[in-house]
Amino acid sequence: MVDEEKTGNDEDISLNEISSHETIEELDYSKEIENLKKVEAALFISARFLDIQELVMLSDINPLMIKELLEKLVEKYNKEDSAIEIIVKDNMWKMDVRQEYVSMINKLATGSSEFTKAEQETLAVIAYKQPVKQSVIVKIRGNKAYEHIRHFIDIGLVISKKQGHTLELRLSDDFYEYFHLQKKEEGGKIVSVEDEDIDSNENK
Repeated sequence: MVDEEKTGNDEDISLNEISSHETIEELDYSKEIENLKKVEAALFISARFLDIQELVMLSDINPLMIKELLEKLVEKYNKEDSAIEIIVKDNMWKMDVRQEYVSMINKLATGSSEFTKAEQETLAVIAYKQPVKQSVIVKIRGNKAYEHIRHFIDIGLVISKKQGHTLELRLSDDFYEYFHLQKKEEGGKIVSVEDEDIDSNENK
């Protein structure tokens, strides 16, 4: 009789252990999915290359886990029949449209509300005159250019460095990647900006 009771208790303990183990696994899986979504959202919202440190700050996930999650996201988007991909460059990651859909996106982006018409005009002047002093841009575009320039610097499209009482402005590499453009340089100075799609068509 005692043996039967012990056997029954042992079975109850075993069932409890299995149930507890399954619950832990479910919680771990749920947490991983939540973390994947956080990293995915950070890449989606940023629209630029992010390094590990930036992703940690945005998601509050530890660096080692971030790397594992990034590998899973890259694998996920490589496998899926998606127009989106995750690009890896110099230990930085960016979510972007696959190259075959770039021309379509560029057409949709014409007149995009992402930048106001005034901001687009200010950015065009910077692109045309770079490297250029902020004071020159303000003379051309007016005081509203201060806000535009600050915005472009904040989102990484323009790089600035102190020069006397003003700033010297130039386009960043992110600018060319963002607008899917390539730059030509002569003696270290950018002399023209060309659309990749136009170049690829001309070379065919």
